[in-house]
Amino acid sequence: MKDIENRKDIEQLVNAFYAKVLKDEKIGFFFNEIAQIDWEKHFPIMYDFWETILFDTMKYKGNPMTKHIVLSKKEPLTSAHFERWLVLWNNTVDEHFAGERASEAIKRAKMIADLMKFKTANGDAFRKHP
Repeated sequence: MKDIENRKDIEQLVNAFYAKVLKDEKIGFFFNEIAQIDWEKHFPIMYDFWETILFDTMKYKGNPMTKHIVLSKKEPLTSAHFERWLVLWNNTVDEHFAGERASEAIKRAKMIADLMKFKTANGDAFRKHP
């Protein structure tokens, strides 16, 4: 298997990952029912996000933390949800890619999940205490 080398690879990874997520009984409902995502708009944002993370291109301009804090107010995001997200992500990376950048994608996803888990659990604290 090859490593993640370009945007086309990121698109393949993100598409394969969300194909699993949408069918997943533990977290699929967040995307299908709670967030009601417009996938035509969401996919390019995710491509930009991961391209920025893995290639330092600065294509992504947004704040994923705020969006997840708002989502967690509608339906609480738990550690189990983040762990499931990570399992699906890691499995998808491992199924399609191998190498330094693939390993970095797994490492960064863990860091992102840990930070989101913390911030969604403590979102109000950040707004109340500037």
